Amino acid sequence: MAQQKSEHIPRATIQRLAVYVQVLENLQREGTEVISSEPLAKACNVNASQIRKDLAYFGEFGVRGVGYYVKNLIASITSALGVDREWRTVLVGVGNLGKALLNHKEFRLRGFNIVGAFDCDPFKIGEEVSGLEVVCTKRLREMIGDNGAEIGIITTPPERAQRAANHLVEAGISGILNFAPSRITVPDHVNVEYVDFFHHLYALSFNITHPNTK
Repeated sequence: MAQQKSEHIPRATIQRLAVYVQVLENLQREGTEVISSEPLAKACNVNASQIRKDLAYFGEFGVRGVGYYVKNLIASITSALGVDREWRTVLVGVGNLGKALLNHKEFRLRGFNIVGAFDCDPFKIGEEVSGLEVVCTKRLREMIGDNGAEIGIITTPPERAQRAANHLVEAGISGILNFAPSRITVPDHVNVEYVDFFHHLYALSFNITHPNTK
């Protein structure tokens, strides 16, 4: 298990670690067992010193003159990220996006097991999606008490995101992934990450319009 050697890990490092895992898993599927820092850095679109610096927050990795053992490095990074365990997750907002995520098998493969689906729409309550019955959002606290979920995913319309967040906080959720294009307010002890497709589309449109500013 990777041992964190610093209390403060830059957010950019965490994001790069996730990229490293993705690249390493692809390499493993292709049959690569050992890789040196230079080709790994090239595949991750960073420089080798950046990889060594990011990994140094968690200990010493790699063998001098050999490189990194892919399987071991994946295990170390997933341990550092805390994704070497199951995270029980609930989803609030069973619209088109919510249904797509519920049917996305990669969540479970990555250790994020969606164990509950919630909505306030009476026409959706009772519907079954990917083996889960859609339950009234007002029952979140009760259901989370039963299934031990720690993470909540919000896929509601923007005007309902704060209400969904309130229900999740009251139910004892520790972290929220918010797909709704709306900022939410939560207590300091609750972690929030935002996924807004338009932010990325805006960045793409800017880079296409102004190619020399990249």
